[in-house]
Amino acid sequence: MSTGIQAINDQVKEHSIFVAALKAEMEKVIVGQRYLIDRLIIGLLSNGHILLEGVPGLAKTLSVRTLAAAMNTSFQRIQFTPDLLPADLIGTQIYNPREGSFTIKQGPVFANVILADEINRAPAKVQSALLEAMQEHQVTIGSQTFKLPEPFLVMATQNPIEQEGTYPLPEAQVDRFMLKLQIDYPTLDEERKILDAMSVTNKRFDTHPVVEASAILTARNVVDQIYLDDKIKEYILSIVFSTRNPANYKLDLADYIRYGASPRATINLTIAAKAHAFLQGRGYVTPQDVKSIAPDILRHRLIISYEAEAEELTADDLIKRILNELPVP
Repeated sequence: MSTGIQAINDQVKEHSIFVAALKAEMEKVIVGQRYLIDRLIIGLLSNGHILLEGVPGLAKTLSVRTLAAAMNTSFQRIQFTPDLLPADLIGTQIYNPREGSFTIKQGPVFANVILADEINRAPAKVQSALLEAMQEHQVTIGSQTFKLPEPFLVMATQNPIEQEGTYPLPEAQVDRFMLKLQIDYPTLDEERKILDAMSVTNKRFDTHPVVEASAILTARNVVDQIYLDDKIKEYILSIVFSTRNPANYKLDLADYIRYGASPRATINLTIAAKAHAFLQGRGYVTPQDVKSIAPDILRHRLIISYEAEAEELTADDLIKRILNELPVP
C-alpha cells in the first residue's frame, strides 16, 4: 500500500473514533435498525439529505431525534400538513408600527438537523421553500438572504401506504435527497427486545451528546480525501450509465426504465461510497462500498415503465439486476 493511502488510513482511524460512540448512544434507544443508523451517519458525513420511507411505527422519527440528541447541535422537528405555509418553515417579516420598519423572524429551518415529518403532506409551494434550503444551505426572506448553520441536514419521512391528503414529491425535489432509505420491520428477536424495553408507560430516553459539530465537519474533510481508484470511478460511471442505456452494457432492461439516474447520482454515489469506506475505517473505496450504497442512491432516481409495473418489478429489482450483471473491477 502506498504511503499516501496509508496516511489517509491513519487520518480515517483518527477522525472516525466518534462513530463508535455515536452508534452506541443511538443503540441505547434504537433496537436493531443497524442499516438505518449506518445510513443516517453516512448522510451526515456526506453532507447529503435523506428521505426515509416506511410504514408507521418503525422508529423513523425516533431515530432522527436520537441522532440529533447524540450530537451537540440544534434540532427542529417540522410536522408537514396541508395548511402549512412557506413562512411557517423559513420565517417571515414582521412589521413594527412604532418604528415603521420590518424585523425578521427566523423559522424552524434555522437548525443543524431538520426532521421534516410526513413531507408529502405539504403542498408544492412549501416543498419548494425547502428546496432552496436543501440545495443552497440558505433561505431568502423578503430581500435578505440568510446562511443556514453548518452542518445542515434535512431528514424527511413519508408514509408509503396512505395516499389520501398527500402531495407526491416532484422528481426535482426527490433528486435533491442523496439517499432514500426503505425501512423494514424488525426481526422476531429484535421485536422481542423492543417489547421488553419499551412496553412501559412514561418511558424516557436519556440521550447525551457524544460528538461536536466541529468533529463532523472535520470528518467530512477526511471523507473528501479518501482514495478512489480510476477503476472504481469507471465502475460508478458504468452503474449510472447502465440505467440510461442498458443495451450498451448488455443488459436487457430498456423496456423497464423510462428515465435513468441523473449526473447528481454519479456525484452522490461517489461521495457516499467514500463515507461508507470511512465507516469501515478505510482510507480507500472498494467495489463493495459502491454496491452496498448504490440502491439507496438510485432507487428514487429511476423512473420505471408501465411494463415494469405490469411485471411487478420495482426500481430495487432493476438495480439489483444491474449490480449482479455488471462486471466488478
